[in-house]
Amino acid sequence: MKKLGLPEHIRACLFDLDGVITKTAVVHAAAWKEMFDEFLRRRDGADFTPFTPDDYDRYVDGLPRADGVRSFLAARGIELPEGKDDDPESADTVHGLGNRKNTLVLQKIRTEGVEPYEGTLRYVRAARGLGLRTAVVSSSANCRDILRSVHAEDLFEVRIDGVVAAERRLPGKPRPDTFLAAAHDLDVPPGDCAVYEDALAGMDAGRSGHFGYVVGLDRVGQSDALREHGADIVVKDLAELEADA
Repeated sequence: MKKLGLPEHIRACLFDLDGVITKTAVVHAAAWKEMFDEFLRRRDGADFTPFTPDDYDRYVDGLPRADGVRSFLAARGIELPEGKDDDPESADTVHGLGNRKNTLVLQKIRTEGVEPYEGTLRYVRAARGLGLRTAVVSSSANCRDILRSVHAEDLFEVRIDGVVAAERRLPGKPRPDTFLAAAHDLDVPPGDCAVYEDALAGMDAGRSGHFGYVVGLDRVGQSDALREHGADIVVKDLAELEADA
């Protein structure tokens, strides 16, 4: 019998943060839109083409911040200097725009708060109760603070986030390196790990890393796309799989 909807051989669960554990994906999307729309308005004038939800899904969702900036700008045929990590937010560079987005998302988190997906937290607790290993894998440099804010830091044995990825020089999603690092730190082969993601880039990472099972969380009505990008199963919420525990 499957446990928590997983194949019997799965021994570890690797969870994305935004959109899987916490409801911060919508906050990130709003911050990306505010930042890019302001930049495009300055660059192109009142007739600029705004940043759209489709742009978010296709070009920035799940990617490290600088990669998201590069990806969207490339899609619009815009070239900017890379700049440096500590560029001011006013700089029209890849890192300048990224730093502006980070300031905006932190402001929104402080003013609006962070809400967890309770179905995910119950699922993680159930997984731990069954002896499964757990890790959080996120491109966010704010991962630890966000987990602490929803009292969930102690649910994960391993944390591979934007800070750790920078320290270890791990490329972000859609590359599988951050998930592979989590599996390594848990001492569980990738084939015995399940990946939980809501972003298409995360699906690609799960598939290319040859993980044992990839669970897609459809928060925005993209179940078909999640399957096309490698999900073995797609659910609206992990509560749907709790009955298997």
